[in-house]
This record gives sequence, structure tokens and C-alpha cells, in this order.
Amino acid sequence: MRLKPPTMYDVAKLAGVSQPTVSRVLNNSETAVQISAETKQRVLDAIEELGYRPNILARRLRTQRTQTVALLIADLSNAFYHPLARAIQDVAHQHDYEVLISNSDHLYEKEKHFCEIVLGRAVDGVIMVPIRLSGEELDHYVSQTHIPFVVLGQHVDHPNIDVVYLDDERATYEATRWLISECGHTSIGYIGVPDFFPPGPRRLRGFRRAMDEAGLTFDPCCMQRGDFTLESGMSAAHTLMQTGKLPSALMVVNDLMAIGVILALQEAGYSVPRDVAVIGFDNIPEAIIVRPTLTTIAQDSRDIGQKLATALFERIENPNIVTRRIFESPYRLIPRQSTRAPGG
Repeated sequence: MRLKPPTMYDVAKLAGVSQPTVSRVLNNSETAVQISAETKQRVLDAIEELGYRPNILARRLRTQRTQTVALLIADLSNAFYHPLARAIQDVAHQHDYEVLISNSDHLYEKEKHFCEIVLGRAVDGVIMVPIRLSGEELDHYVSQTHIPFVVLGQHVDHPNIDVVYLDDERATYEATRWLISECGHTSIGYIGVPDFFPPGPRRLRGFRRAMDEAGLTFDPCCMQRGDFTLESGMSAAHTLMQTGKLPSALMVVNDLMAIGVILALQEAGYSVPRDVAVIGFDNIPEAIIVRPTLTTIAQDSRDIGQKLATALFERIENPNIVTRRIFESPYRLIPRQSTRAPGG
């Protein structure tokens, strides 16, 4: 014979308290009637002894919350996003929430599909790394869902969407200045991404500003584009080599592409950094595995994830927050073996 699962009534009876007291202990409710530590422990002991599990569906009906948030990131294969997603999950679990994770592959269709799914499936909030969606489209989804949205990327300018960002234009500017002033490079190429990727124009602006301020001429032949993947970095390096105009240093828009550049150069018989110095952006774990180890601009992806999740749960728990908030995450240049003075 199958036994019935224990109920809140059973817990209250075993602990010698009322059902509302059990409910307050389960929900950590602050009420005018204080629950003593001894009473709380009796309730917890009864829950453990009986193996009681709260009725999640009933709780959702009572609180009008699903205890679930949705996360869309751009590329699950990029290690930059792993600590970010983990930090979001850690914060969510502190609030007794689950995280539904989806991946866009930088594609418009997948970003739009994610938002359409959010419209039809009850979640309490959304964290996104939007690459292709327009401001008008984001506004449509925010107005239709009536739930908080928090995004990574300063390109999103919406009055009700919180933003976490890193000043990657300034970071690229400072790294390029370092290549010039500290390493002595005067011939520097750039491997970026198309302008429809929001980081692309910002990081290129930082690079060009540093070159202009140093009075250095930028050769368009020394510029290539990829799509943030290792394979596209390799392809960009092959194209540069075919021009016969390799610069003494390359600023690359992210670490995966920079590693692809290093591999392609080495396969062609070039030495990094003796022939070409290389800088990446992100500080993914592979940056210290590749040989030579990769000089990079480090983003703190865990800090970014914590800021995104904290902002979201502040909005979930306080609907009176209606204006846009902006949170900046730090960066730092980490010099490693892939850069040194030309000929050094």
C-alpha cells in the first residue's frame, strides 16, 4: 500500500505548533509574532523526520511567482560565459529560484525565439546578452511580459532595463597604448568583428583612438574580422599572412579569436611574440593553457554575473524600482608571454 506524502498539517502536529507557524518558518516570514529559535528548530526537525516537501504549485499560486528566471547568453562554448552563468545560478539559489539557460549563438532568430518563449512561459525575470535585437524589439517584449529585464551591454538604452557593462572601449584603448608605450610597437593590426556585434565598434574606437594619439598610421590591410570563434581567428590570421603585410603586433577582439590567431601563425612557421605579438580580451581559462600564454584584457565574468542577478532580484522583490540602473564591472590588463618588445 502506498503511503500518502506528509502534509503541513502532519509537520505542525509533530512539532506541536500551528500550520501558520510552519508556513512562516518555511517562508522565513517576518511577522509581528516572533518565532523562537527553539520553536523554529522543532519545526525543522519535524520536516526532516517526516521528509516533508512543500507543495511548489500551491506556493506559486499563493505568491504569484514561478520561482524561475530565464537566462540567454550568446555562446555556451565560450568559457567567458561559464563563471557568469554559475554566478547567476548561485545568486538565484540564494533566493530559492531556478535558472533556465538558453544559448543564442549570436543569431537574431534565436534571440527572438527566446523572447517569444518568455512571452508564453511564466518566469519572474529575464537576464540577457542581447546582440541582434533592436531597442524597439526589446521594448516590445518588456511591455508585453511585465517582468524585469536585466542585460549585459551598454548598447541597450531602455528606461526600464538595468544594464551591466564593462568599458571595453577604454580597456582596448589602454591596452593599445601599452603596446605602443611599454612594448615599443609602431605597426599594430586589429582583428575585430562586424559592426552588428555591439562590442565591435566600441573596441575598434578604442584601438583607433590610441593609434591616432600616438601619431601612428593604421594600415587597413592589417585589419580583419571574425565572429568571436577560434576558427574565425585562424581564418583572419591566414588572410593577413596572404597579404604579406604582417604587423609586429595584433590587437584581437576576444581570447578565442586570439588563440586561433596564435595557432595559425605557429602553423605557418611564425613565432609569437618574436615575429608577432598578440593581445586578446576576456581572460578565459584557455588563455593560460595556450603556448605562449596569452596577454589579455581580463573581464571579471563572475562579478558581471553577480551584478546581473543581484539587479534582477532587486527588481523582482521591489517592483517600485522603475528607472534604468547602470552597473559597471572592472577590467585589467594581464601581460603574459604573447607580447614583448619587437625583436626582444
